[in-house]
Amino acid sequence: MNHVRHAQQPSPVVNRLVVIGLGLIGGSFAKGLREAGLCREVIGFDLDVRSRELAVELGVVDRCADTLAEACHGADVIQLATPILALERLLGELAKLELGEAVITDVGSAKGNVVRCARNVFGEMPSHFVPGHPIAGSELSGVTAAKSTLFRRHKVILTPGENTDPQALALVTKLWSALGADVEHMDVAHHDEVLAATSHLPHLLAFGLVDSLAKRHENLEIFRYAAGGFRDFTRIAGSDPVMWHDIFLANREAVLHTLDDFRADLDALRAAVDEGDGHQLLGVFTRAKAAREHFSKILARRAYVDVMHSNDLVFLANPGGSLTGHLRVPGDKSISHRSIMLGSLAEGVTEVEGFLEGEDALATIQAFRDMGVVIEGPHQGRVTVHGVGLHGLKAPPGPIYLGNSGTSMRLLSGLLAAQPFDTTLTGDASLSKRPMNRVAKPLREMGAVIETAPEGRPPLTIRGGQRLSGMHYEMPMASAQVKSCLLLAGLYAAGQTSVTEPAPTRDHTERMLCGFGYPVTVKGSTALVEPGHKLQATHIEVPADISSAAFFMVAASIAQGSEILLEHVGVNPTRTGVIDILKLMGGDISLENPREVGGEPVADIRVRGAKLKGIDIPEDLVPLAIDEFPVLFVAAACAEGRTTLRGAEELRVKESDRIQVMADGLQTLGVKAEPTPDGIVIEGGAIGSGEVWAHGDHRIAMSFSVAALRASGPIRIHDCANVATSFPNFLALAQRAGMQVHSEGDS
Repeated sequence: MNHVRHAQQPSPVVNRLVVIGLGLIGGSFAKGLREAGLCREVIGFDLDVRSRELAVELGVVDRCADTLAEACHGADVIQLATPILALERLLGELAKLELGEAVITDVGSAKGNVVRCARNVFGEMPSHFVPGHPIAGSELSGVTAAKSTLFRRHKVILTPGENTDPQALALVTKLWSALGADVEHMDVAHHDEVLAATSHLPHLLAFGLVDSLAKRHENLEIFRYAAGGFRDFTRIAGSDPVMWHDIFLANREAVLHTLDDFRADLDALRAAVDEGDGHQLLGVFTRAKAAREHFSKILARRAYVDVMHSNDLVFLANPGGSLTGHLRVPGDKSISHRSIMLGSLAEGVTEVEGFLEGEDALATIQAFRDMGVVIEGPHQGRVTVHGVGLHGLKAPPGPIYLGNSGTSMRLLSGLLAAQPFDTTLTGDASLSKRPMNRVAKPLREMGAVIETAPEGRPPLTIRGGQRLSGMHYEMPMASAQVKSCLLLAGLYAAGQTSVTEPAPTRDHTERMLCGFGYPVTVKGSTALVEPGHKLQATHIEVPADISSAAFFMVAASIAQGSEILLEHVGVNPTRTGVIDILKLMGGDISLENPREVGGEPVADIRVRGAKLKGIDIPEDLVPLAIDEFPVLFVAAACAEGRTTLRGAEELRVKESDRIQVMADGLQTLGVKAEPTPDGIVIEGGAIGSGEVWAHGDHRIAMSFSVAALRASGPIRIHDCANVATSFPNFLALAQRAGMQVHSEGDS
């Protein structure tokens, strides 16, 4: 989308713009384009004489015409901004005029009615007619409320038809974009359905509820004691009655369809209240609350990225300091994901404590809510999952959006491969670049039907109703996500499913399946499941995430005089590579109070400052520390001598190419770091200061925050917004421990 900035004084792209209907929308369109200098002349027309006078006085238009014919003479673009039911008469009058090649567009909120009217009066839909609808407004109305900035960061939906002239569409798109709008193209019928659901139905309900209550005998008492929620919901009943009367008549088919769907849902709610069905009510309420929060985040982020053209949250990390005290980092992300997945497939109610409330794990919760699972929370790390059993999931209402969570997408693809319904898994721009063939290929060998974008990228469409057959799979590369995906598919497959890995990877899935009472056989490097068993609800206490703890382990190791205790950290032997590597480098790390919680080993980890030395990292430790390497590269940069990593090509297909991105950043800071196809060679030495880029990868951002402890000056880290995905309270914990890092703009 191209924004035209006023300072550029662009050349006009339209000689004569005519705006018919000088209210808030038409006036703002005219005023914005006039100020932007995109039209040589802006002419207005309105049946109200005073509106025409004010439009000229206020600089909304250059001049006004006294008749429609005079206004449209020689027009290049004609914007119809009258009330929607007045459009039919207006189009009839326009059809009698000689308009030449003038492009016609409009701002009506019901496009089907506009298109029908145009066909009736012109005989067919003119190719130069581009129907449009700006989703913007104000509680003010009339030409005096016109604002040139009204449409900035708002959506404008254009609904071209099959015969719409591409040049006309491009011109109308350019004009709206010049006003700062986010322009989208949509099918007419789809537009009317979407608006009926999101705008028209809420207005109808608000008008109807207020009218219903106002007619009651005790109406004064009702309104006297109405709380904030009532006022918020019924605020829109204060909208213009005539305008909404027009809209409901113009879009009645789509409104009726949406109203019928809502009435069916309302009947189901009434039945739940009547029958005392608390489970049904809880399901509706938890889904609604979560959906509102979930989609608000998606839309807020999308607006932030697409419209404001900036997602550059900058961390400023200042040098020096040491770490002290006790820290409890957030819950393990891998275990949080699996607790929701297996809890949903279990029979009974599973209670989870210590759940990681980051966006990745929340995406997994939302996915299962979309498939009919009632999930309460999370609230301060507590989640209650009302399991539906292995065969109780329902078809989601649409694509399942997983944000940036590769774990969710890969594990869900296995779990969904044998469901009776189709599913589409989508994600954000980062996830959409990540390879999914590593799970799609073996799943297809089991009988799954999975469609991907080119090169095996998301979105993934998984066709339902497939009969899976168990198989033995020799993994070409170590990957806990692939192993877990196939084991989950194996719960539904005929016969045994076994996976052999070339090197040990996280075994959280195997441990948790056993915790839910589902037998898993593990022999050496092979894990095996077979169908026919059930998952029984259980209690899960999620330990603190060793991947999150790793940043503080390295930070305390490199900062002289540090001593911290990281509490209740999961020390699953398939995850402790970071501890082993740091110890080989000379790190002073000890595990205290070892115990087992819910089948997972847990300990407190004490870390003291130490003089690190460079090492050749043993390849058998690589899969056990795969997510911790960005911060281990920082440890290597602070160590004496050379550190060499090999056999870690998987790092190149994480949220970023972590080998290249870390090498680039370290080189910027004056560290000699040479990337190789499957690793890196780092010469320890002094760390300077400068600006580095995280490329949207939370682990990169946090690693360079740690590096500042030994830097000669400040490090500015760009593109840090995704830290909230993996580690929601990283900055607060880092500051509490003694690191001097904050979001730029915060003190």
